[in-house]
Amino acid sequence: MIYNDFHGLKLSRLGFGCMRFKMDPATGEIDQEKVNAMFRLAYESGVNYYDTAYPYLDGKSELAMAEALSAYPRESYYLADKFPGHSISGPIDNIALFNKSLEKCRTEYFDFYLLHNINEWSVNRYESDEYHILADVLKMKEEGKIRHLGFSFHGGPELLEDFLNRHEGIFEFVQIQCNYLDWTLQDAKKKYDIITGHGLGVWIMEPCRGGKLAVLDEELSKKLKVFDEKASDASYAFRFLQGLDNIKMILSGMNEVEQVEDNLKTFEEYKPLSDEERDTLFAIAEALKQGVPCTGCRYCCKGCPMELDIPMLIECYNNFKTGAGMNISVRIDGLDDDKKPSACIGCGQCSHACPQGIDVPAVMVELNDLYVKGPKWADTVKTRDKIIREELKGK
Repeated sequence: MIYNDFHGLKLSRLGFGCMRFKMDPATGEIDQEKVNAMFRLAYESGVNYYDTAYPYLDGKSELAMAEALSAYPRESYYLADKFPGHSISGPIDNIALFNKSLEKCRTEYFDFYLLHNINEWSVNRYESDEYHILADVLKMKEEGKIRHLGFSFHGGPELLEDFLNRHEGIFEFVQIQCNYLDWTLQDAKKKYDIITGHGLGVWIMEPCRGGKLAVLDEELSKKLKVFDEKASDASYAFRFLQGLDNIKMILSGMNEVEQVEDNLKTFEEYKPLSDEERDTLFAIAEALKQGVPCTGCRYCCKGCPMELDIPMLIECYNNFKTGAGMNISVRIDGLDDDKKPSACIGCGQCSHACPQGIDVPAVMVELNDLYVKGPKWADTVKTRDKIIREELKGK
């Protein structure tokens, strides 16, 4: 196992993400024996970082993780959890909610704790005086119940920069979605550079984009077999991240023993990509992308009578077309109604200004349709909020 130093801590570069445990479709219960087996293999092979969150798997992830880790001394691993500010519909007893996570995880402290899923919609709740989430989380840190504080992020680079500037000196690390597809598709490179520029550690989620990069279609996979016939597609996604110096933690949501075995093999040694391998991955990424070729030049914005952030909306459109869903909808949720794609009046000024010849009004119409017909975060919040409040009441 290869390791990173983070403020004097020796962290396994591979972390175990606990969001994708297999659940019985009939009962909704997690296969605890499989979780135990995966953790046993990971732990004995040097993985020492385990990441969960209050809402994962309908609130059952914390319990399953705690049960699997109960076989090992608490001081021998690092535990990460998250505050679900993006999953509550109104102010709540933040301290009680935090303590409930401690109870479910069978611990007296979290080595790492994150504000969960900061984006254009949720940021107002995290910064709200009414919700006072950040103030209460900082209180828990002062009491020693949180050793290192960070946040996970699903918004755009501009929000990331603004948020870090507003809260300089509070956070130590930021967890972002980053892989060789989202390096350009979701501007992960810019986010990586922003975090690094603030002197914070970068944590990675979705290194294989929910499995999309773990098993490529046959034609794309062949392009990698040229380098190593036996190496898995997933191993290249992880090695791409190994080559980024400021990445301190790479989380993988493993749900089969075979996945654990393959990932452990990849992280046995530091082996960043060659230039040829990296170029091949970027070519594969371009083949996977769907949508329109926006370069973010912003020429389209100068004459827009509605003053829409057209490049940001096109980024959302391209993500929808490539396979992203809920987290992209949330970014649009965070916009005022007069800045959403439905506000486009179809004047065509943007298309005349676009060097790529993109039919922007047509994109806005389709984006609005995808957004309106797609899953709504507000519905998810209602369900999660009810579960959280009932659990705090002991129901």
